[in-house]
Amino acid sequence: MVTLSAAARLGLFVVWTLVMLPPYLGALALRLYYRQVAMVYWTVVGRVVLKGSIEVRGALTKDRPLLLVSNHSSYVDIVTLGAIIPGCFVSKAEVRSWPGIGFLAIIARTVFVDRKASSTARQRDQIAARLTEGEPLILFPEGTSSDGNRVLPFRTALFNTAEKTVNGQFPTVQPMAVTYTLNGGLPMGFAGRPTYAWYGDMDLVTHLWALLKAGPFTVDVEFLTPVTVEAFGNRKALSAHCEHEIRAAVNRAMTGRLEGPVKVTSPAIPVKEQVEAAAVP
Repeated sequence: MVTLSAAARLGLFVVWTLVMLPPYLGALALRLYYRQVAMVYWTVVGRVVLKGSIEVRGALTKDRPLLLVSNHSSYVDIVTLGAIIPGCFVSKAEVRSWPGIGFLAIIARTVFVDRKASSTARQRDQIAARLTEGEPLILFPEGTSSDGNRVLPFRTALFNTAEKTVNGQFPTVQPMAVTYTLNGGLPMGFAGRPTYAWYGDMDLVTHLWALLKAGPFTVDVEFLTPVTVEAFGNRKALSAHCEHEIRAAVNRAMTGRLEGPVKVTSPAIPVKEQVEAAAVP
């Protein structure tokens, strides 16, 4: 029965993608509401196909230009953040050539970056040009994915863009933390997160199939205080600050010490806001 349900939801993903492609590409061509169409697409993928729900703490800043930085443990992060943020991602160049995923990344206007040092200046200019358009950019400064139980050291070179003015001002940098907290309504724990985290040499197809057969899960997203490089003097200090804030937020979420009111998304873009604050033991 579990296998049948997983197969049905995989089929739904294919059908839903084919159904949403024409309206998305049309909206993209006209530059009208294509981000909103993408958010609806990712919301259904996350809620119906993957059986996930999202709890959001804090708020996305309205400041522009905006660079969002987050920890990263899985392709599920893309689904989660794509459902709640009208922006695009910065990704390693190899993703462009991945079957299926590469195509989705390209039409989503992903900014692809090369890890070669010689490409740093060109990539900084490329990201700055996209920020000029007013779209939030989502960056994973760990440079790879983790097992979901820790935050890896940040690569400071990826903060180069924060030192370059855009339209006469430094970009706002907003840290955010993504943590997988519940599985079937129960605390996930260290042993449970690798079911949702995709890292190391894990096979994508095998991992996705196991994920489809897993139970419902909850992911917590916390938007943290936005800052600019001016407050820190250089990108290394800015990177260290963001890493510290995100690691602290992930640790809070993993240990149940969640702070502030929460918005729950299900199945459309944020539809329910809980009045009460999360309990703090």
